[in-house]
Amino acid sequence: MKAHLLEMFAFNQRANERMIDLLGELQDPQAVARLLGHLIHSQNKWLARIRSYPESVDMDWWEPTLPAAELKDSLARSTQAWLEFLQNKTEEELTSEIRFHASNGSEWVCVLQDIALQLIFHSFHHRAQMQTLLRAEGSTPPFIDYIGEKYRRV
Repeated sequence: MKAHLLEMFAFNQRANERMIDLLGELQDPQAVARLLGHLIHSQNKWLARIRSYPESVDMDWWEPTLPAAELKDSLARSTQAWLEFLQNKTEEELTSEIRFHASNGSEWVCVLQDIALQLIFHSFHHRAQMQTLLRAEGSTPPFIDYIGEKYRRV
């Protein structure tokens, strides 16, 4: 599972970078930039929760709004932190429950690999929203499906 999670986080970064690269082509990039910022904040907040950082309860899922010019670097830092974190985990640790505190202070448990998978699935969800926004502006979204990196013509 570890190798798969590492691969998925790397794919996720490439797909999100492709969306960031389109911001300059949009008439109104704010909604897409906000969704991208949310994905970065989500990665940062979950990692802070997992590491039991006290400030995790005060971190917001959406704020502060990240300037478009900072998205690519912020995404790279966030994803790199996750890649390093996962690289240092054993398969056993990935399937273990971890404790974390929600924003209201309540305590929860979840299997670590499920949190990592949630971040990947969450990104797919919001990239689909971004593609809808692109189409509404008359743009053709890029093909960023995971399978596009896996299949090959024979």
